[in-house]
Amino acid sequence: MNNRLRASADTRSERLSLFELAWIKRHADQSLQADTIHLTDAVAEKSEGSIHDYYSNGDYWWPNPETADNLPYIRRDGESNPSNFDTHRLFLRQMRTHTANLAAAYAVTGNEAYAEKAVQFLKEFFLDEATRMNPHLLYAQAIPGICSGRGVGIIDTLHIIDIPPAIEALKASPAMTSSIYNGLKQWFADYLTWMSTHEYGKQEMIADNNHGVCWFVQAAAFAWFTRNEEMLRFCRQRFKESLLPDQMASDGSFPRELARTKPYGYAIFVLDNLVTLCHILSTPEDNLWTYTLPDGRGISKGLSYLYPYLNNKASWPYPPDIEHFEGWPAKVPSLLFAGLALHEPAYVQLWDRLDPDPTDAEVRRNIAIRQPLLWLI
Repeated sequence: MNNRLRASADTRSERLSLFELAWIKRHADQSLQADTIHLTDAVAEKSEGSIHDYYSNGDYWWPNPETADNLPYIRRDGESNPSNFDTHRLFLRQMRTHTANLAAAYAVTGNEAYAEKAVQFLKEFFLDEATRMNPHLLYAQAIPGICSGRGVGIIDTLHIIDIPPAIEALKASPAMTSSIYNGLKQWFADYLTWMSTHEYGKQEMIADNNHGVCWFVQAAAFAWFTRNEEMLRFCRQRFKESLLPDQMASDGSFPRELARTKPYGYAIFVLDNLVTLCHILSTPEDNLWTYTLPDGRGISKGLSYLYPYLNNKASWPYPPDIEHFEGWPAKVPSLLFAGLALHEPAYVQLWDRLDPDPTDAEVRRNIAIRQPLLWLI
């Protein structure tokens, strides 16, 4: 992602050849026909915020069967409550997906219709006064009867890491005016300030599992877009000083994820996001792809641990996930990014074989990047 690592013209052509352009265009054509999406289209009745404030409930929290009003909710790890409010989360993901689809197609075809629709999605979701989302997550992953929002809710915006590279791809279009571009940059700068200074963000930043990793992926992506070099340096430092040493075991596994009721899905999820962090943060002077701790732990070891189980799921040595096990593995961008950066063609070949359109909703939710092409051109 760093500008100094952007592909040359020749490399761009080679990287474009990795993608099925018909797939990109087909999805963009579908997004071209889609209605624009606004957070304000759905009112969360239990939210303490306004219609412009994102709201969601924690996935694994259920009504209490021992109380008359079912409060406070109780936790059942790994079991998602289908009755919880998740409409804003779905809106956020749908907006991301349509925007990324359209931006990717614009990048490879130059068709202004794709750019115009993508910019419309962005403008209405982030900037227009009547429909914009406020740049904070005060009310994310609320738990009825316990709290109006939580720091762990910051993971809900993981999907919009796709938005900054989409915006950059759209800069070539007249539709992306300087006013819109600067407005979007300001929105992400404001959100990054909130998530790095509010109590919720500070709590999430020090989480010792996938939540901490996802905080840093977002911070790095938004800092890259807003040219926040101080935050980028901080993210590199914490990758080396806390994320790797505190979360990765000597064999390259992530014990806190393996201890969950969905160890396979969580193992894929945390490594996918750590790889994305390497992709965003690595520079010629500070290459996280090759960085290792004194005992040899590094991103390569994590990939070496998980790759055999992605390539042959039947070899997975842990119990199957309590939910959604059948949906994995799918086409996670980490295999592509790592394969290219580490010169491991087997990773790229596996990425190419896996399903780009999984139907399982949770699997789709746990793949943060919809259009990796935007991250490589």
